[in-house]
Amino acid sequence: MMDLTPKQEIDSRIGSLQQLQQQQELTGTLIILNSDLFYFAGTVQNSYLYVPAQGEVVLMVKKSLHRAQQESTLKNIVGIKSPKEIPSILAGFGYTNLGKIGMELDVLPFNLYKMYQGIFPGAQLCDISPTIKEIRGIKSPYEVEILRKALFVADQAFQTVPKYLREGMLEIELAALFEAELRRRGYAGCCKMRAFNQEFFFGDVCSGASGFIPSFFDGPIGGSGVCVSHPNGAGWKKISRNEPVLIDYTSIIQGYTGDQTRMFCIGELSPAMEKAFEASLLIEKEVLKVMKPGTAMEEPYLLALKLAAEMGYKDNFMGYKEDRAKFLGHGIGLELDEWPIFAKGFKQPLLPGMTFALEPKFVFSEGAIGTENSFVMTEAGPELLSMTPEIITYVK
Repeated sequence: MMDLTPKQEIDSRIGSLQQLQQQQELTGTLIILNSDLFYFAGTVQNSYLYVPAQGEVVLMVKKSLHRAQQESTLKNIVGIKSPKEIPSILAGFGYTNLGKIGMELDVLPFNLYKMYQGIFPGAQLCDISPTIKEIRGIKSPYEVEILRKALFVADQAFQTVPKYLREGMLEIELAALFEAELRRRGYAGCCKMRAFNQEFFFGDVCSGASGFIPSFFDGPIGGSGVCVSHPNGAGWKKISRNEPVLIDYTSIIQGYTGDQTRMFCIGELSPAMEKAFEASLLIEKEVLKVMKPGTAMEEPYLLALKLAAEMGYKDNFMGYKEDRAKFLGHGIGLELDEWPIFAKGFKQPLLPGMTFALEPKFVFSEGAIGTENSFVMTEAGPELLSMTPEIITYVK
């Protein structure tokens, strides 16, 4: 059974985009990125979505027209063979003035940009990406409810870990079993990121010293991965007793991404590692106190840095020394790196409806440890969406 985005959701999103286009004096926007297509059209079939500043939108579908017509609630859905046909198709709907067109220039490759310049020779192509990020950054109650479902699925999968976790098993084996629990509950796959070359699979399983291995991925935890071409996450290391086992995974339901980390151990951890885990919980607790509508995005991160340094973890917070990630958390939604961004220099205010993950973590030579939870900002402050108890789960 297909989960279709309600018509009122799509209409509201398109209305917001049209209103902002009018303020920017755009004649229309052409959307081609899958995550944005899904948000504004309710489908990711190979399409070109034209949203005029005023009037009805037009979805031009290359493949599959039949599925797009089933999946989208839009009125005007037509077939197209080549993007070169876009101007003539739009002219058929009365859109002949294409003077200033918004496009997703943050992700559009240069060669495609040149192609669209040729298709619209008299038009000015403008970057609509900041506007789209602004709209998508505020989640509707409908979207928040889907994220709750995603975190429920994550919780159900995390609860199965103790029955699988055993001494001597490979990290990749535990990852496969955990991923199966997510998939059988509806994990949609394909964790999308807007940032260039930030490829990410379902998540990470790191045990002991593998948690100390950095990677290209812009996050606090690396892991060896199974090969050099994908040097991130679970690898071929055997899981041993008395070492931290960190499981950091996304949970994607109906396209929306929840994010959560929990800690496990066969046997017992050293007092130093337990102390570091308690420090991560304390940092999370303290930054949540300062977060409210209007708080600058950088403020929680700067406070977290200060607290980590005061507790003696300056070189270990969010990675080790030069490999530390320069943020505390990130927005979640149809992509893993949406607004807000909790990092230095981001002075934009937190707003009700923003959904995000906070992940205070520490990295040591003996392993990585910490926590991560998903939240929604309300008028009263952050509301926890994650459900799994924030503890180290010990397995005999």
